[in-house]
Amino acid sequence: MQLKHLRTLLSPQDGAAKVTCMAWSQNNAKFAVCTVDRVVLLYDEHGERRDKFSTKPADMKYGRKSYMVKGMAFSPDSTKIAIGQTDNIIYVYKIGEDWGDKKVICNKFIQTSAVTCLQWPAEYVIVFGLAEGKVRLANTKTNKSSTIYGTDSYVVALTTNCSGKGILSGHADGTIVRYFFDDEGSGESQEREFTTAAASPGGQSVVLGSYDRLRVFNWSPRKSVWEEAKPKEIANLYTITALAWKRDGSRLCAGTLCGGVEQFDCCLRRSIYKNKFELTYVGPSQVIVKNLSSGTRVVLKSHCGYEVEEVKILGKERYLVAHTSDTLLLGDLNTNRLSEIAWQGSGGNEKYFFENENVCMIFNAGELTLVEYGSNDTLGSVRTEFMNPHLISVRINERCQRGMEDNKKLAYLVDIKTIAIVDLIGGYNIGTINHESRVDWLELNETGHKLLFRDRKLRLHLYDIESCSKTMILNFCSYVQWVPGSDVLVAQNRNSLCVWYNIEAPERVTMSSIRGDVVGLERSGGKTEVMVTEGVTTVAYTLDEGLIEFGTAIDDGNYTRATAFLETLEMTPETEAMWKTLSKLALEARQLHIAERCFSALGHVAKARFLHETNEIADQVSREYGGEGIDFYQVRARLAMLEKNYKLAEMIFLEQNAVEEAMDMYQELHRWDECIAVAEAKGHPALEKLRRDYYQWLMDTQQEERAGELQESQGDGLAAISLYLKAGLPAKAARLVLTREELLANTELVEHITAALIKGELYERAGDLFEKIRNPQRALECYRKGSAFMKAVELARLVFPVEVVKLEEAWGDHLVQQKQLDAAINHYIEARCSIKAIEAALGARQWKKAIYILDLQDRNTASKYYPRVAQHYASLQEYEIAEELYAKGDRTKDAIDMYTQAGRWEQAHKLAMKCMQPEDVSVLYITQAQEMEKQGKFREAERLYVTVEEPDLAITMFKKHKLYDDMIRLLGKHHPDLLSDTHLHLGKELEAEGRLQEAEYHYLEAQEWKATVNMYRSSGLWEEAYRVAKAHGGANAHKHVAYLWAKSLGGEAAVRLLNKLGLLEAAIDHAADNCSFEFAFELSRLALKHKTPEIHLRYAMYLEDEGKLEEAEAEFIRAGKPKEAVLMFVHNQDWEAAQRVAEAHDPDSVAEVLVGQARGALEEKDFQKAEGLLLRAQRPGLALNFYKEAGLWSDALRICKDYVPGQLEALQEEYEREATKKGGRGVEGLVEQARQWEQAGEYSRAVDCYLKVRDSGSSSLMEKCWVKAAELSIKFLPPQRSLEVVHAVGPQLVGIGKHSAAAELYLNLDLVKEAIDAFIEGEEWNKAKRVAKELDPRYEDYVDQHYKEFLKNQGKVDSLVGVDVVAALDLYVEQGQWDKCIETATKQNYKILHKYVALYATHLIREGGYAQALALYVQHGAPANPQNFNIYKRIFTDMVSSPGTNSAEAYHSWADLRDVLFNLCENLVKSSEANSAAHEEFETMLLIAHYYATRSAAQSIKQLETIAARLSVSLLRHTQLLPADKAFYEAGTAAKAVGWENMAFIFLNRFLDLTDAIEEGSLDALDHSDFQDTDIPFEVPLPAKQHILEAQREEVRDWVLTVSMDQRLEQVLPRDERGAYEASLVAASTGVRALPCLITGYPILRNKIEFKRPGKAANKDNWNKFLMAIKTSHSPVCQDVLKFISQWCGGLPSTSFSFH
Repeated sequence: MQLKHLRTLLSPQDGAAKVTCMAWSQNNAKFAVCTVDRVVLLYDEHGERRDKFSTKPADMKYGRKSYMVKGMAFSPDSTKIAIGQTDNIIYVYKIGEDWGDKKVICNKFIQTSAVTCLQWPAEYVIVFGLAEGKVRLANTKTNKSSTIYGTDSYVVALTTNCSGKGILSGHADGTIVRYFFDDEGSGESQEREFTTAAASPGGQSVVLGSYDRLRVFNWSPRKSVWEEAKPKEIANLYTITALAWKRDGSRLCAGTLCGGVEQFDCCLRRSIYKNKFELTYVGPSQVIVKNLSSGTRVVLKSHCGYEVEEVKILGKERYLVAHTSDTLLLGDLNTNRLSEIAWQGSGGNEKYFFENENVCMIFNAGELTLVEYGSNDTLGSVRTEFMNPHLISVRINERCQRGMEDNKKLAYLVDIKTIAIVDLIGGYNIGTINHESRVDWLELNETGHKLLFRDRKLRLHLYDIESCSKTMILNFCSYVQWVPGSDVLVAQNRNSLCVWYNIEAPERVTMSSIRGDVVGLERSGGKTEVMVTEGVTTVAYTLDEGLIEFGTAIDDGNYTRATAFLETLEMTPETEAMWKTLSKLALEARQLHIAERCFSALGHVAKARFLHETNEIADQVSREYGGEGIDFYQVRARLAMLEKNYKLAEMIFLEQNAVEEAMDMYQELHRWDECIAVAEAKGHPALEKLRRDYYQWLMDTQQEERAGELQESQGDGLAAISLYLKAGLPAKAARLVLTREELLANTELVEHITAALIKGELYERAGDLFEKIRNPQRALECYRKGSAFMKAVELARLVFPVEVVKLEEAWGDHLVQQKQLDAAINHYIEARCSIKAIEAALGARQWKKAIYILDLQDRNTASKYYPRVAQHYASLQEYEIAEELYAKGDRTKDAIDMYTQAGRWEQAHKLAMKCMQPEDVSVLYITQAQEMEKQGKFREAERLYVTVEEPDLAITMFKKHKLYDDMIRLLGKHHPDLLSDTHLHLGKELEAEGRLQEAEYHYLEAQEWKATVNMYRSSGLWEEAYRVAKAHGGANAHKHVAYLWAKSLGGEAAVRLLNKLGLLEAAIDHAADNCSFEFAFELSRLALKHKTPEIHLRYAMYLEDEGKLEEAEAEFIRAGKPKEAVLMFVHNQDWEAAQRVAEAHDPDSVAEVLVGQARGALEEKDFQKAEGLLLRAQRPGLALNFYKEAGLWSDALRICKDYVPGQLEALQEEYEREATKKGGRGVEGLVEQARQWEQAGEYSRAVDCYLKVRDSGSSSLMEKCWVKAAELSIKFLPPQRSLEVVHAVGPQLVGIGKHSAAAELYLNLDLVKEAIDAFIEGEEWNKAKRVAKELDPRYEDYVDQHYKEFLKNQGKVDSLVGVDVVAALDLYVEQGQWDKCIETATKQNYKILHKYVALYATHLIREGGYAQALALYVQHGAPANPQNFNIYKRIFTDMVSSPGTNSAEAYHSWADLRDVLFNLCENLVKSSEANSAAHEEFETMLLIAHYYATRSAAQSIKQLETIAARLSVSLLRHTQLLPADKAFYEAGTAAKAVGWENMAFIFLNRFLDLTDAIEEGSLDALDHSDFQDTDIPFEVPLPAKQHILEAQREEVRDWVLTVSMDQRLEQVLPRDERGAYEASLVAASTGVRALPCLITGYPILRNKIEFKRPGKAANKDNWNKFLMAIKTSHSPVCQDVLKFISQWCGGLPSTSFSFH
């Protein structure tokens, strides 16, 4: 800590005027100084004197100077000040909260000796020391003082610890006493010699005052020692007599011996946070946070003494968050509520949510911790993965209710379908909701009794926590919110606003129509309004404040207020519901007068009157006996009666022994049974009278049945039966008779009863009675009449067996009448009524039972029922069963119709073929098909035609209706040979109709691209003709079309067109090739003058071919090719003209002309003339050769001797050799000689002779001779010699192509390898393989290897594929046949494919074809192979560096790059490279590609131009991967286009700096000041070349210069509410990194829309703007962006609702 002098508060005097004591108030707003004059001066926190007051002595008789003030301290609430005096007294002055308030003594404590020092550590508690050595405690509440401990030594000084629970006292004898009110452990102390000392409020620093010096000691928590800072030396200060710290530790005041008071500023360090707050660290564990705008201060202090490491101000700059090593400090700046909780460091991964004003939610590692502001304990902690504020609801004492002190509840998601509700006070679970669908919003009401939640199907549910009941109250809910301060609920369902004024009755909802979306609720000024956006305006819908008020009153238990309010309202269904609610609550609360008023309002007169009487009883009891009248037993009994709890009322009466009252109650209610029961229980004397009265009352009220039951219970059976019969209840009389034998014996009585029973049609009971008296005939009749067939059948089986069958049939008929058909079936079967059984089974839809019964019947009976059953199975689509049933019923036609109607033509056809003639089937199907055709059901008609093998009719149908695609499909299937002609015919028809695009398709399908081109040419659509020719016409077709197009234009227009297509030179060549020399000359004259000589040359050649030699001669000379003219004349043997041209234009050709003339003479055998010409041409050597070839050796020797004597000797030798050859030793001589040796048996010599034969003119002769030599050697010569001969002959035979002969010779000597080699040499691979296989399998691989090499060398790759795929692929690569290579590799495995895809991509990139390389990976996917990473990076680099990509047209290129990178990143996640540096780099590249693609999409829509500009700006943070000059140029021009001139100026200025740096080859000169505190990187790669054209650079330079001259722009990047550059993700002041918006790349500061994928979010405004643009423009590229975002981010958020 350092001390810095601020100001002098009180100037020192000339002599001694000691400042006796000083004190700072606890709230840091006041500072008190007591001077030697015993006057207390009051200063504010800035050191300005604001007030003063004089102290008074204990007794005025000793005078005003009879004492000194030795101790002074402020109360904890800073409104009082305690003064300790040497005249044995302590005064407590009330100084008030405001300056100038009246000063009043409110306490005084008289002591036995002088007060020497004083502290006020806690409310009501003052601790002080006395001169006699005692340390005492004064209680300002009781106005009493007591001794804490006593010593024998004067108390010099006194201080308290931070918590105020411990004190230290220093004594004159040097001792220091430590005392704790509560045990807080021990700490170290240190004692030094000083005149005065003061510890900082945090206890972390101690200042010791001495002469002219202040010494500062700071406690180091890390070293656990006190460290002395540099002492503060102040000359002429003299002895310091008093020290006082401001309670927040930011100021220290020192009083001196001479009466001066100096103020010092104390802080370890000071910093400014976001230009809005000043943070002053006055100690390691204490920070003062000051709001610079309002001046308010908050002292943030660690009560545990830990060092505060970092302070952040979050949550709309209202909430403090600070960390220490072991705790977490939280605070609310508005309410000054601070908390410190134990918190182990978690690497700064905590997320804080401040949506609730009372509690801070901290999310860390899947755990949610709640901290209530002002409390030093965590409120609660739960495990959850869902941290969306809409998925967590906390309620902390938000509305006080009667009988509930503390109410703290939390609702949160355990998983996506389970909600848990926790009582935070008790820490237990009070409810769990398992829902069937995902929950996307929940909120408790303010009292925590109801929970609202909504699922992803937009269904709104209400959960009552007390009753654990769940109710769905709304569908399609897009907005929902509790009205603040009440339990009223507001929600939106499509275009309806729904309000629940009484949530206890969720079925009662008030609905009104609205035309927009609800966006919020506002409640102020006694009015509640729902804000609705209708188009561009916001409309307020006012709610019924009165109804809201009622709910609040009810919740708060103020029923009187609720009644008064309801009396002001008219009676409506809603008001009636509220009266009912209030009546129920008033009864529960025993507020009977209010309940009476409620029932009166509801019109419940009886209840109101009953309550009125009850209230009169209660009021009378209250008047007579005092107290609450509702506790009187009659009142309690009447309330129980009101609730219809008569047993409780009886119990209350009987507890008071009020038997009569209980009986009267029951009698009044006509509940005689209970009344008699009470009388019996209590032995009441009037019991018999009660019974008589009860019987009489029953008779009087004509309740004979009840009277009969009474007589029956008393045992009088006859009387009971009489009463039953009188009451018309013969059944009861019969029941009684049946139970008593003595009554059965009374025949008359029984007859009477049975007659009554039969009259009342109670036949079954009469039958029972007849059966009981053994009259079975009458019993059976009664049972039959009463339809009691079960009893009738049982009786008949015993007595009348013949009747059983009839009874069963009658029973079945009865059941059928009763519609119990399934039950009737078995009875009909028992009665052998099969037809009725079948009808019943069919009627009961018992189909299986019906089939079972039918199968048992004869065919005639069953046949008419089978179709009905079959129809049922057909309706169930069980067609096979239905078909079988139709067949059984001889209704096959119906089965066919069934299949036809079901569209199962194959089964229908199969069935029809079985039972119908083929021609009938065809007629049936064709008729049906024609009907389908009329109905427009062409597909069904087609199936019918095809089923009967009439596809031509289907084709005709499609043609007739011009459904050409279907027509072509059928033709391709049934008449592929006619397909091409049909396409051609359709093309011509469509062309005639002017439907050129469709005609083009058919022409091209017919392989007639020329017809397509001619069609477009004839229509003047040259561009289309050119397109088709380029796409389908081979390498040169489009050039020919371009040539014809240009020729049709002519002149300059033709030149411009050909230049645009890059075909000017080719067109000139084409014109020349097609003999259009005039057009060629015109083009070359206008554009390519250097081509003119070439055209002249070609024109000359053309003229030569035409025989126009003189014109050709002139053109050759114009072309500068006179030699060609000479050769032309030589070729035509016009020697004279040739010589003329040669001598005139090409002297070097004269000799050639002479030589040519000489050849002509030789051909004519005119040797003399030829010789003369050759000698003239100085070519004697040629003459010599001519003579040699003609065999004229004498002439040759003559010429040689005369003109080339040096060759004479060699010529003579040659002549001799030739002569020898033609002699007897020639070839014929050798062969003859060899035959002679052979005949003579001289085989060795014969072999030698044969081997010498060499006749190049007759290979057959040589073969015969050599084979003969080999055969002779094998037959007659030694093996060694024969081996040599064969070795000599074999290669010679191979040399003349006789491979098989050579191989046979080798095989004769078992030379297998040599034979194989011979076959290989002759490419006879099958023979070579057979020899290897049969004679020596070791050479099979040898043959295969050579075969592969042969195929490779011959380029026969297609054959090689079947032998060695990899070799074939490599060969394709060598030959540059990449398409073939990739096509073949596609059929192999994934690894091989991507090896060659990578090779092809590398080749394309080297050739500059990054786009084709990208297309390759679009087609085949991007595997996560590390060896491919450089390819992907190179494609990315080439793409971002290429020109022309900053446009809407470039979208598809960017989208391809984005999709490939997305595919790569998805593959990387599943690979071993996941989360590697390369993976992160590709994720960044994916984000960049997404920005570029989105920018191109936005550029296609005018209303999204600001989004496109923002994306260009956002891309600047990635210039380490992008060409910096291109990125800044695009960002600058985009900003300029949307009017952001400041940004445009800075970015384009940076662009110009970069272009200069590129030219200089170094970035060292760049100035980064404009981009400080942004995330735009400084260190970027220097671009190797300029990416922007010179003209554009000059245009930018001019604009920047113009703007800088105007000086109207600030060279500052725009900033946002963070105080940071608006496009920067990282706030420089806090280091907090915001998520980038998926649409703009800008940081999301508010209105965040989160996606399922973590880290992916969008700004709501930008997102909605983008969606709106898609809806209005229907842009396919924007829809594609949306589709990609959905893939990338795990789906799109629902945007049809909003929550607050």
